[in-house]
Amino acid sequence: MRTKNLYIVWCLILILVLEGCSGKKEEPENALLYEDEIEEGHDYIVVGFAQVGSESDWRMANTASFQATFREENGYYLLFEDGQQKQENQIKAIRNFILQEVDYIILDPIVETGWDAVLEEARAAGIPVILSDRSVEVSDETLYTCWVGSDFEEEGRVAGRWLADYLKKEGRDEEEIRIVTLQGTLDSSAQLGRTKGFDDILKNHGNWTMLERRSGDFTQSKGQEVMADFLRTHSDIDVVISENDNMTFGAIEAIEKAGLTCGPEGDIIMISFDGASRAAFTAMQEGKLHMVMECNPLLAPLVDEIIQKLERGEEVERIRYVEEQYFDASMDLEAVLETRGY
Repeated sequence: MRTKNLYIVWCLILILVLEGCSGKKEEPENALLYEDEIEEGHDYIVVGFAQVGSESDWRMANTASFQATFREENGYYLLFEDGQQKQENQIKAIRNFILQEVDYIILDPIVETGWDAVLEEARAAGIPVILSDRSVEVSDETLYTCWVGSDFEEEGRVAGRWLADYLKKEGRDEEEIRIVTLQGTLDSSAQLGRTKGFDDILKNHGNWTMLERRSGDFTQSKGQEVMADFLRTHSDIDVVISENDNMTFGAIEAIEKAGLTCGPEGDIIMISFDGASRAAFTAMQEGKLHMVMECNPLLAPLVDEIIQKLERGEEVERIRYVEEQYFDASMDLEAVLETRGY
C-alpha cells in the first residue's frame, strides 16, 4: 500500500514539473474580455462602474440610471460591478477595470477611506476616476477627476428645518422633543453628511434631545431590528430620523408591531431620506410618514456630460450637485409622482 501511495505522489510531482516547464502563463483574469463582445467597426467609450450594491430602492434606481445612459446606442460600453456592500469587492473591480484598460472608471465608494492605493494605480494607468454619489477621503485629491452627487449635509439641514417648522405649526415648538436616528452605513458619505447636517439644526434647539443613534446599514431588515431595540430602550420617542427609505419601512413595521402609530395622526413623527420609489409616497399617503428628503438617484446624465467634456479636452467642475427637494404629506403627492422619472 505504501509503495502504491508513493507512486501516486511521484506521478503528481512529475505532472506539476511538466506544467511548470511548458512555458504557458495564465492570462490576467478579465483582461480585455469586452473586446470580444464589441462589434467590429465600433469605437465605444469603455466605462467601468463599481457600484455599492443593491441594498435599497435608491441604489436600484441609481444603477438603472447608469445602465440606461451608458448604452452602446449612446456610444458607450459599460462594465458593471456590484460591490455587494464590501469595499474589497470594489477595489478588486477597479483593478480589473485597470487590467481591461477602460477609458473611465466611475466609483460609488462604500466608505470614504482606504482608496489611496487603488486610485494611485488608476492614475498611473492614465484612467480618469469619477466619483458618484459618495465621496472619498484621500491624501491627494487629484487622485480623482471630480465628484457628482447630493449635498448630503444640506439634506440633513433641510430635514431639521422642516421639523422645526412642523413643530411650530403644531404648537409643539416649546415642548421637549426626544429624537432617535437610524443612521446609514457608518462612514459612508450619505451617513456622515445627513448626520452632520441635522446636527447643525439640532444644536440650535435646546429642547430637542437626541436619545440615541445607531446604524441600520441602509437596509429594511436592519432598520426594523434597530427600531425595535430603540422602542425597548426608550418609551418616550417623539421623532425618528431615518437616513434612507428602506430603514424607514423597517422602522414603521417595528413601531406598528409595538402597538404604536406614526405619521401625522400617530404617536411618532417620521422623517426619511431618498424618495427614490413610489413606496415612500405611498407611506405618506397612508399617513405613516410625515416627510421625505429627496436624494436624486439620476446621476448618470451628469456623469455622461462630464465624460463628454473630458473627451473634448475641456475642464470640468470638481463638484457637481444634483437638484433635489423635499416632499411631505400635506402636498398633492399624486401630482408630484406624475412628474418624476423614478
